[in-house]
Parts: sequence; C-alpha cells; structure tokens
Amino acid sequence: MKPPIPKDHVDLFLDQWARVRPDLDVSSMGVFGRMGRLLKHLEKARSEALSPFGFNEGEFDVLATLRRSGLPYTLSPTQLYRSLMLTSGAITNRLTRLESAGWIERVVNPADGRGLSVHLSANGLALTEAAIAIHVATQEMVLGGLSDGDRQHLARLLKAVLLSLPGEAISDLEIAAREPESP
Repeated sequence: MKPPIPKDHVDLFLDQWARVRPDLDVSSMGVFGRMGRLLKHLEKARSEALSPFGFNEGEFDVLATLRRSGLPYTLSPTQLYRSLMLTSGAITNRLTRLESAGWIERVVNPADGRGLSVHLSANGLALTEAAIAIHVATQEMVLGGLSDGDRQHLARLLKAVLLSLPGEAISDLEIAAREPESP
C-alpha cells in the first residue's frame, strides 16, 4: 500500500473553500493554485541560477532565442519579439541593455539594407553556452521528483491546455515563417 500523499498549501485553501462554499466546484483552483505556486518557485530558482551571469530572465530569453536559432545566431527584432511574446517596445529595451553589455550586436540586415538584425556576439555566445547548462540543470532539479513517463504525461497535459487557448496552435507555414533565413 502506498503512503498517503502529503497535503500542500493548495489543499488548505481548497478545504477552506469547501467549508465556506460547499455549493461551488473549486477543483480548477487546485490546478491554477498549484501552477501559480510552482511558477513562483521556478522564477526564484531560475533567477538565482542566472544571477551570476549578470543578466535577468528576460535578457536570458533573448540570448537563448538567438542561440537556439542556430548559426549565424541572428534574428530580426520582429522574429525575437514574436518568439518571446513581447511588444516591440519591450524587446527594444532588452536589446539596448544586451548591446550595452556587449552580448549582442545590431547589424544591418544584408538581405534588406533598411532593417537591422540582432546577432549574438562572441561574448554573448560564450555566456549563453555557460548559462544554458545551468538553466537546464535547474530545470532538471525542479523536475527531479518525476519519472520520464510522468514528465512526458505532464508535458502532454500542459500542451493540451495551451492548444485550447487562442493563438497557441501554429501551422507549418507559421513555423517556416518564424525560422531564420539561411545566410
């Protein structure tokens, strides 16, 4: 027989709601409450892991997006803000900070002399390589209590929820449009 699963903070508020509003089905609060608490833990762990590198989570997201785009580690500002779900103003602020630190360069787009491309500098690449290893290790630590099967099941469930929301499903054409152009 398996030992009982311990109660968590969310169980406490679910029990409280059941007592004061037994007529209300609050089971969705269990999902959202746990996701919210988990997000806070993840943000704290990620922030602590990335702080030695001198950038914040949002700046790391830009660097990691450039890195995962593959050689030549260059994207347009539009590709970046769409990928990161940011406004153009928010991406501009991040790019300014990253450029000042020497981690990215804004260069004239060779395919279109009117536009700029954002390129991961050599220093930015080295820093991102080191940070991504720490980032992955942090995520592994957080998911350490789950088996591979549990991780895959959780990923499928989260994907199903995301795909039920507007703008989350993407077509092959949209994927191709978001890919960086070949040099």
